[in-house]
Amino acid sequence: MYYLSLANEVLEGYSLTEKEALSILECPDEDILLLLHSSYFIRKHYFGNKVKLNMIINTKSGACPETCGYCAQSRDSTHPIQKYKMLDKDSIVQGAKRAHQLKAGTYCIVASGRGPTSRELNHISSAVQEIKEKYELKICACLGILKPGQAQQLKEAGVDRYNHNINTSKNHHPHITTSHSYQDRVETITKVKAAQISPCSGVIVGMKETKQDVIQMAFALKELDADSIPVNFLHAMEGTKLEGTDELNPLYCLKVLCLFRFINPTKEIRVSGGREVNLRSVQPLSLYPANSIFIGDYLTTAGQTDTKDYQMIEDLGFEIDYEEIEVSRM
Repeated sequence: MYYLSLANEVLEGYSLTEKEALSILECPDEDILLLLHSSYFIRKHYFGNKVKLNMIINTKSGACPETCGYCAQSRDSTHPIQKYKMLDKDSIVQGAKRAHQLKAGTYCIVASGRGPTSRELNHISSAVQEIKEKYELKICACLGILKPGQAQQLKEAGVDRYNHNINTSKNHHPHITTSHSYQDRVETITKVKAAQISPCSGVIVGMKETKQDVIQMAFALKELDADSIPVNFLHAMEGTKLEGTDELNPLYCLKVLCLFRFINPTKEIRVSGGREVNLRSVQPLSLYPANSIFIGDYLTTAGQTDTKDYQMIEDLGFEIDYEEIEVSRM
């Protein structure tokens, strides 16, 4: 009853203490269904049984100058991936057509690199304008660290949401990358909000962080007021700095999702990269705290087939959310 009582308090506007947050991550395995039920109590209040679908297109792959230890596209990675420069405009627009066919409400345009050049930003902006003319899709761009004025250009092109993950806690960040700071990431989110674009920012769990780090991530995103929070679970790739890291188990992943729901009750919580390999057979249970998933493949790893995702949603008695994502800052 403890978790359900806490959920009721959250619905009344209560904010968890760090001690209460830790109790969620340390929930006894035998109580996981009680925790999931309590998280679902919050999720259902704000989102009912609807599931938002998102689809990614990797518009520029590899050759990234950053040193992120989790990423196969990093300059330090030796993992074999397909590398290519920015896709042509038609390919980006065709990706939007595919997202529309897959019933995705949000199309995520992602590019490797520290941040977009002016030429790349003009290219993406032109593609977004055409997509907006053809399809009823929300557009999320994920292009790295933004320079002054770039967020406003994306806003004018029709970008609804911008993703820039904090990835980990402020204290753990130097253990993950040294080529940019945690504050660099926060400042990009701030620029996005100032341009009245909906901020999307999330995390990667399983990168040798502590439970306290995970708690700090959840509270940091609450403070940043991120509208959409993708929760990734590390899928450690051979040839990356974090190669061989395997700290997660399915029940802990569920507890992490519950934590993010309790701390960010009104926000879109998206179970994201690594869900297939880390949640394994309990994947469907992730939708009790989370209300959003990626459909199709990720950047350098494959997701499960779209038909399995549809079946998972249907078998749970949930339904795909076809309504447009509300962008509160527009």
